[in-house]
Order: sequence, then structure tokens, then C-alpha cells
Amino acid sequence: MTDPDRIDFHHHVFPGGELAELLQRALVEESGWTFPTSAPQWTPETSLAFMDDLGTRTAILSLPNDLEHNLEPERRRAFAREVNELAHQAVVDHPGRFGFFAHLPTPTDVDAALAELTYAFDELGADGVTLTNVYGTGGTARSIGDEVFEPLWAELDRRRALVFLHGEQTPGRNRMPNRFLPTPVSEVPNETYKGAADLVTSGRKRQYPNARIILSHSGGSTPFLAARVAVLSPHLGCELSPEEIINDFRTFFFETALSGFETNLAALENFVPPEQILFGTDFPAVSPQMAGWYTKNVDAYFEDRPEVLRKVMHGNAETLLPRLREAPRG
Repeated sequence: MTDPDRIDFHHHVFPGGELAELLQRALVEESGWTFPTSAPQWTPETSLAFMDDLGTRTAILSLPNDLEHNLEPERRRAFAREVNELAHQAVVDHPGRFGFFAHLPTPTDVDAALAELTYAFDELGADGVTLTNVYGTGGTARSIGDEVFEPLWAELDRRRALVFLHGEQTPGRNRMPNRFLPTPVSEVPNETYKGAADLVTSGRKRQYPNARIILSHSGGSTPFLAARVAVLSPHLGCELSPEEIINDFRTFFFETALSGFETNLAALENFVPPEQILFGTDFPAVSPQMAGWYTKNVDAYFEDRPEVLRKVMHGNAETLLPRLREAPRG
């Protein structure tokens, strides 16, 4: 791609100060992830430098949900507000270069989640919301298809909102296999799949079709395991047929962060049309070099189909978010 014009749908905002300490505990001490030394502390300027080197026009900022699950409810509400206003300020200060997916208080706190959603959309101009696949742990955990979230899905459906679904970061029941396979490496992609499967088999995807859902990391294992769900879930009582389940899985959008590899891309392109594939990097959770490795693979995979590459890099994004067509280039 000689003249990159990318729109990055998976680009994180990481606040500093007290919030940074909270994220350090959640992402490093709990999940086992180690930030690369070459991945800088987030500021709009560090993102812009990375974006300019990679040929990225616009990045949509987000922060995975429920990293703050140990906080008291009032503090979770304040945390979401601080994250959203920080992201919004980057949008204001750098026209055309950023957008953001709103961070919500834990949505089991339904009134607080709806209030923050309204504020983020109506006052801050959010491009959508970010959700994770499950909130809480153990017996109190509620997956995103649970009936407790129906008021939230109803509002997202009413607004025809974009939803960025990121797999949860909470460690599983067993310790990680070894230090090379912390939660973000070994579990998060499967958690994204579990969220997608829950939305399909619970009927929420069909019940609220106007909420347009983007699955992080190419959906994790979704393209590979959807057929397993399609046949086995009806055996267990799911009212949808195998064909209906497969069709509902195929209504998601998918972004390429940390999954730009020929095998992944071939499976993804076999599963959904190219109009449902978006570009993502996961910066600055990963270094510029790591994000660049995946990006080069995506470029190489579509190199002989430049029109498809343009769709993946920015055309599909502009269809989902028409305002991006007006963002300045270069």
C-alpha cells in the first residue's frame, strides 16, 4: 500500500495519575501482561507519532471495560466519566485524528450505564461504546447476553450505535500456563468469542439488530468455533437452527488487531464479506514494532486486491461512521 490511509478501530486511551495505577494493577498484576518497554505511556502526542509512522489518518480510542471491577460503584462511575472526557479532549484538540468509544460504568449498574451513555453520545459526541463479554466474577458474573443488560441493548439498538466488544481481562480459574501466556495472550480472544456466542444463542443479536457490533482481534476464535455452536447449542435447547446461528454470527464486524496473519485473515474472509472487516492495532498495549508486524501482514495479504485493501483500511470504517469521510488526509 504505497499511500496508507488507515482508520484504526482498536487504539487505546490510557489515563495517567491515579487511574494509571488502577490500570497497572488490572492489566499487569492481575492479567500477567507486561507492557513492552518500547510502548510509550499514552498521550495524544504518542498516538499521533505512531499513527503518522503507520499512515493512520484517524484512531478510535477505547479502554476495555471492567478493569475497574474492584472499585465501589460511585468510583466506577467517576472512572468512566474521566476516561470519556480524556478521550473527548483528544478529539477536540486534534480535529480529524481521533474518535472514541465511550467507557461505561459496569452495566449491571444499569441506570449509571445509561446515564453515561447518554452523556457520552449527546454531550461528548462519542462514536459508540465499548463493552466486554462478562461483568463480575464467579457466581456474580453476568455475560453480555444476560437479561440484566436488556435496557442497555434496547438503547443501543434505538440509537443504531456502534459497539466495540473486547474480551475480558480477568484471569480464569486456573493460573496461566507460563509467563509467556498471560490472560491477554491465551484467554482474551476466546472471551471475545464467548461474548459473540452468548449474544447469538441468547437471541440478543436478533432481538437488537440495529446495534452494530465490532468484535476485537478478528473475533478471536469466532470464525473457527461458530459452527460448533451452531450444531451443539440447538441440541441443548437453543431455539435457533444451525443455519440461523451461523447467519447471526455473520452479522458481526471484525477488526484485525493482533490477528493480521494469513491463516486468520483467510478464515475471516471465508466467514464474512470484506465489507465487514476493519483495521486495528491495539496500540499502545503493544509496541509500534509489534503492531507494525501485524499491519504488514494485512497489507501483504490484500496486496493483489487494492480495492479490498482500501475497504479494510478505511472504506468500511467510513461506511460505519460517515463523519470519517470528512477527516483530513495527510
